Amino acid sequence: MGERKIRVGELIKRELSMALHGRWRAESVAITITDVDISSDLKKATVYYSVLGNRESIAKAGKFLMSVRGQLRQIVGKNVIIKYTPELKFVYDPSMERGMKILEAIDELEEREHRDA
Repeated sequence: MGERKIRVGELIKRELSMALHGRWRAESVAITITDVDISSDLKKATVYYSVLGNRESIAKAGKFLMSVRGQLRQIVGKNVIIKYTPELKFVYDPSMERGMKILEAIDELEEREHRDA
């Protein structure tokens, strides 16, 4: 079942990304779907998303995703053929933000190293 969950999760991720950036282009320009974790019975999907911007942008994206959740579920149900259309739950994924901070710290260290050399 593990491999099927991964495949279904990837299909849902692709469909959600295409729908968001096709149908709601202006509202979702800063939103990236990073992962989809689907339950073993395929009835619930946790959708992880990342947002470019500040805390206000993150809150705005969360509200937007919740407002179109039903429409996104219909799109998934239409385009991903499985027995049940999963209920979608959106969760902010801060990993991109942390990754950017780590890269900035590395760049800063390298810059200091070059100045001191």
